[in-house]
Amino acid sequence: MKPGRWTTPANPSDTVGDLGEAALIERIRQRVPTAPDWVLVGIGDDAAVVEPQRGTLDVLTTDTLVEGVHFDHAFVSPWDLGHKTLAVNLSDLAAMGAAPRVALLSLVLPATMAAPALDALIDGMLALADQHGVALVGGNITRSTGPLMLGVTAVGSVRRRRVLTRAGGHPGDELWVTGAVGAGAAGLACLQRDPSGPAASDRDLAACVAQYRHPEPRVRIGMLLGRNKAARAAVDLSDGLADGLRQLTSSSGVGATVDGSAVPIAAGARQWFEAQGLDPLEGALAGGDDYELLVAVPRAHRRRFAAIRKLTRGVPFTRIGELTKAPEVVLRTTSGDRPLPAGYEHFTQA
Repeated sequence: MKPGRWTTPANPSDTVGDLGEAALIERIRQRVPTAPDWVLVGIGDDAAVVEPQRGTLDVLTTDTLVEGVHFDHAFVSPWDLGHKTLAVNLSDLAAMGAAPRVALLSLVLPATMAAPALDALIDGMLALADQHGVALVGGNITRSTGPLMLGVTAVGSVRRRRVLTRAGGHPGDELWVTGAVGAGAAGLACLQRDPSGPAASDRDLAACVAQYRHPEPRVRIGMLLGRNKAARAAVDLSDGLADGLRQLTSSSGVGATVDGSAVPIAAGARQWFEAQGLDPLEGALAGGDDYELLVAVPRAHRRRFAAIRKLTRGVPFTRIGELTKAPEVVLRTTSGDRPLPAGYEHFTQA
């Protein structure tokens, strides 16, 4: 894992509680690179001031990660957590076809948290921000008497007629998914079984663990889809492919048929689910933490979409089915048609 320890160091002055809010803000500001010229007021004031990008709409999203619910110190390093906290927001922007611009960070910190752990957390976030041209422009710090909580609000931009939503799908549109699914769920399950992770020789399962720890949001692909108007609807798969299918079809007022044999399951995920006596297809559909994109592509836009598939820098697209006029979502398998498994539900799953 990347540098940074959660445990309280021997010197109490190295805890966030001892440093205090003003010193913590300054500590963060010193790690943040110089903001672009369109950020007029950044970290340190009551609010940030950003010049809007001409001719575009703002796209806003927010997510919060809570210790004990979304992550576990036993197998997630501070750097990993910083990366993931921003990644989950960038994935939402990608699903809207938006180019990310700025982020605001809200930190709710236990007083005993090691200050070097905070440094590593910020570094993990800034590394991903730099990769996608995102400026960290402010936020908030407060004390927690309970778990560590991290919230990010991210803002992106997109031209008016290039916004992707969940609601644009039509019957007959083809359903395509980026990358592979199931890796996040398998990686998490593996770490919950053994926080040290799989043996180095088990490359496929190790890749699932890496995917869980530092997911790569499909920002560039989302932007390409929006700019070329190749897709009619899109959704990110943070809560699993089954959930994404339900969200897209429900919002679009359509149904879908999904070819179970076509669903791209990560090799390590298939290996993990089979070893546990589970159906790999069920596990891959129901599991979350994949941060892939599910898109609905009109048949008339096949050429546009084919052009985008050549620009994905190695990220595959797989056709898994199509939208239908009938409202049901049907999973077709060699053993017959069946309903989709349940996706991740925040208030019904631990």
